[in-house]
Amino acid sequence: MITPRLALRGYLAVMILLVLMAGVAIAQAPKAAGAAKKWTPPRTSWGDPDLQGIWNNSTITDLERPEELGEKEFLTEDEASELEKQAVQSYVDRPPPKGDPGSYNQFWFEWGTRVVPTKRTSLIVDTPDGRLPPLTPEGQRRDQERFRKLGPDADGSEGNGPFDSWEDMSVVTRCITRGLPNAMIPGAYNNNFQIVQSPGFVALFSEMMHETRIIPVDGGSHIDAGMHQWMGDSRGHWEGNTLVVDVTNFRDSDVTGFFVPYRFSETSHLHLVERFTRVDAGTIDYEVTVNDPATFTRPWTASIPLVKSEGPIFEYACHEANYSIVDILRASRAQDHAPKDGPK
Repeated sequence: MITPRLALRGYLAVMILLVLMAGVAIAQAPKAAGAAKKWTPPRTSWGDPDLQGIWNNSTITDLERPEELGEKEFLTEDEASELEKQAVQSYVDRPPPKGDPGSYNQFWFEWGTRVVPTKRTSLIVDTPDGRLPPLTPEGQRRDQERFRKLGPDADGSEGNGPFDSWEDMSVVTRCITRGLPNAMIPGAYNNNFQIVQSPGFVALFSEMMHETRIIPVDGGSHIDAGMHQWMGDSRGHWEGNTLVVDVTNFRDSDVTGFFVPYRFSETSHLHLVERFTRVDAGTIDYEVTVNDPATFTRPWTASIPLVKSEGPIFEYACHEANYSIVDILRASRAQDHAPKDGPK
């Protein structure tokens, strides 16, 4: 006969056994999960997350999701592998960008051979269709004006004129700036960036056009609202291991993409929020949210991996000291004086 006292002793024995078993499991858990130990980002000597080095953002993943993929956000492993295989096979024979007469060789192009690690079908991660949002009426007007000026065969950088002044050419062709967010979006070549840090500042140097952004990271205020700059005014602060950069104070300009089919009509209303997060020893996740209510009907966000590169940062001569500007204007003046009915 089991008495209440015996039943209580049995119950206590079972409970003690369960507690001991739980303790053993907890003690062994770290050993089992050792391989999945969380990666700890390096720190500078003054304690900030260390983003320094040379990084490259080339990829075969497009900014916008191809329309034929519809709502498909991610590639399968097989699909990604096949795209990368095709990229490697076609790299040497890739035709020059639309509007480019071609070069004596193609070795200096840097289109990339890999999709992004996430296997996303676009660099844009926030719009539902992975594509740029529709343009506002004002944005459509500016885009149509640009199309009229550049012509249907323009590659996004320049058209066929008329060129009455250097100001009739884009600031890209004039080697002034690619602007933002263009400067951070993969292009045909010169896709390296170098990041250097000092206490209170982060410097980001672009291989293309050799633009350098000096970013204070003290969380301070922007410059006076009446001051406008080609690359805007960048102010940063740290949120954990992420460098968050707020960029405002852009000037109205006619910045266009270089060898890419995306034309961003930057305006003084443009506002960017950038996030730089080092996710492992060889990768920085760069995320940018673009808000220009004078151009797009809604904000959009892109995520672009920056991959560690041995470098070097190559010289960017910008078509031989910009002599092409002189040549373009000279050719336009010759065209002005050419017989209207053609050669006899």
